[in-house]
Amino acid sequence: MFYQNSQTSKNSLTRGISALAAGSALLFGTPLLVPEVAQAQNQMVVAQTAAAIPATSAQSQTLHLNNDRTYSYNLEVARGTTVDGMYIPAGATILGRYEPASGGLRYVATGVRMNGRTYNLDATSEVIEDQKDPRDTSAGSIAEDAGIGAAGGAILGEVFGDAGIEEIIGGAVAGGVAGNVTADRVVVIEPEETIVLYGS
Repeated sequence: MFYQNSQTSKNSLTRGISALAAGSALLFGTPLLVPEVAQAQNQMVVAQTAAAIPATSAQSQTLHLNNDRTYSYNLEVARGTTVDGMYIPAGATILGRYEPASGGLRYVATGVRMNGRTYNLDATSEVIEDQKDPRDTSAGSIAEDAGIGAAGGAILGEVFGDAGIEEIIGGAVAGGVAGNVTADRVVVIEPEETIVLYGS
């Protein structure tokens, strides 16, 4: 009788394990499903990476762009990449414009010209942040502003009398500070600066 109970327990345990395995297969699918999911995720990452287009300004000079205006300028593809199954080689011309965005400008691409043909391209960059105009905050510009301030201090001193060094120094400091504080904010685009575009 003990033998029969033991045999019955073993049979019950075997049936339980089989049922558990079958339930796992129903809930989670076959073991082949996991590699397939991983493979699909890897393909998705590759597609997202391929949609990034590194480019540089097609202009040979530094651009100083106001952050509240739209500018039509072309870019040049810095490194060949594939977007939506289309290979865009290095040196291809990207058509588009810089558009106002919170904190600066954003480049919006509308097309790409390569091999003598133009194709539609829908891609944008991250915000290119603005900064104080370096042309107004350079040492030379501040010195120039300070000179104007100093002259103003001297003239005021002569008009109101007692034109001493204090007035001139005061005017110089005021002129220099005004040049730095009142400088416009612009987006500076250097010729070799990389601008990464992301396909939609």
